[in-house]
Amino acid sequence: MATGFSFTLAATDGRARTGVITTPRGEIRTPAFMPVGTAGTVKAMLPDSVRATGADILLGNTYHLMLRPGAERVARLGGLHKFMNWERPILTDSGGFQVMSLSSLRKMTEEGVTFSSHIDGSKHVLTPERSMEIQRLLGSDIVMAFDECTPFPAAQDVSLESMRRSMRWARRSRDAFGDRLGHALFGIQQGSVFREQREESAEALKAVGFDGYAVGGLAVGEGQGQMFDVLNYAPGMLPDDKPRYLMGVGKPDDIVGAVKRGIDMMDCVLPSRSGRTGQAWTRRGQVNLRNARHADDPRPVDEACSCPACRNYSRAYLHHVVRANEMIAGMLLTWHNLHYFQEIMAGMREAISKGRFASWENDFQSRRSEGDIEPL
Repeated sequence: MATGFSFTLAATDGRARTGVITTPRGEIRTPAFMPVGTAGTVKAMLPDSVRATGADILLGNTYHLMLRPGAERVARLGGLHKFMNWERPILTDSGGFQVMSLSSLRKMTEEGVTFSSHIDGSKHVLTPERSMEIQRLLGSDIVMAFDECTPFPAAQDVSLESMRRSMRWARRSRDAFGDRLGHALFGIQQGSVFREQREESAEALKAVGFDGYAVGGLAVGEGQGQMFDVLNYAPGMLPDDKPRYLMGVGKPDDIVGAVKRGIDMMDCVLPSRSGRTGQAWTRRGQVNLRNARHADDPRPVDEACSCPACRNYSRAYLHHVVRANEMIAGMLLTWHNLHYFQEIMAGMREAISKGRFASWENDFQSRRSEGDIEPL
């Protein structure tokens, strides 16, 4: 197991947990939201700005980085941390999710996946061993086991076959990862929305032994209700003394619901993707800055927010730069969204530590239900 990597639980409140993941590159406060730096950058943000929002860790993408600029090139240039100027922890996904989404461009066997690049059509093979090698070359602090992300909906027999393949790949990932001082390997639970399969998957992963465990195969179209149904039992199948990571989630109410059910880590492209399309997430819900109602509004997007977009710019200005397709629009709204998501995490950490999670969640939900401020 990873020496120099540890997880300490500080407090629990119901099933919600708060603690600290310690790595050689710094501490990660949990529950943690990881901004997605797909290709070595959180789009529209400088690394120092991402850190200023409160992020302790970023996510990098194995699939995209192996295709461009190439893992071997990143390694020659000193590793991903140096390459992208982020010296704090980085988690890399295994490439499994992206390969799943390339269904028309891939062929899957027991050995791994052969696929065509979406960039230039070149052929590539991704196996558990190659995924571990790529993530080693990138130098990420937390490495994800290579898995097949089961699509949704999936018949029970299809899901079972997929999950069991992922468990065999998890063993191969563990063997290929070896012992890497200061680096951690996380296994990924699969099983779609089938409780017995989730249980079998959790037992298989625990038998191999990992530094942390992810709940995979959710946020792939099943809807919040079914996702929460699975999260009502899936995290509890995983070891209490290891971090639990829900992959690819989500909207603010998804995040709060996941933490309530025992999740410690999450990631999602939503804050940056929304920011680039004129959407701001606020404590009162989502605000679309493209709408004409903001054109003469001198008020900030969120009066209670201390991010640069809210401190220094009006809704009218943001509406203008969004409509004019100015680069600063995506920069300011991404900063705001990431700041708000990190504010949610900080609020939950404090509430859990004080045993006030239920009242915090009630306040969170009631403010969202009010909707946006009235137009002028």
